[in-house]
Amino acid sequence: MAAQISALEAVPVAEFRAALRSFMRTSERNARAAGLTPQRYLLLLMIKGAPDGSEQSTVTDLAERLQLAQSTVTELVSRAEEIGLVERERSSDDGRIAHLRLTEEGDRRLAEVFSSNARERHALAQAFEHVQSIGLPT
Repeated sequence: MAAQISALEAVPVAEFRAALRSFMRTSERNARAAGLTPQRYLLLLMIKGAPDGSEQSTVTDLAERLQLAQSTVTELVSRAEEIGLVERERSSDDGRIAHLRLTEEGDRRLAEVFSSNARERHALAQAFEHVQSIGLPT
């Protein structure tokens, strides 16, 4: 038999999950308003927000970070490249590797969506901090 949880435990987790859903819906709506699909927005964000701060990524790295098949990411990248949001540059060290960077237009659209999500990011961060402060799993 599963252990029961109290309302004291459930309320902050439920608030966090509601904030997460709100963030996702608003983020997707703001992406569409900027002429991006939600997946394209995430693609641009993951390239710009590369963990090493280089503002570039590879298809392999993106597939891992987005939790998508490499073939799916390749298709996303190709379409983003076709409409001028992303550009490829062959690695000088290994010609088989292409580094992806945002174009000026990709950077502009990413910034538009990113800034319009500021309030939701703040609300999500507050909800997450509340859950963490009482030591509950999300």
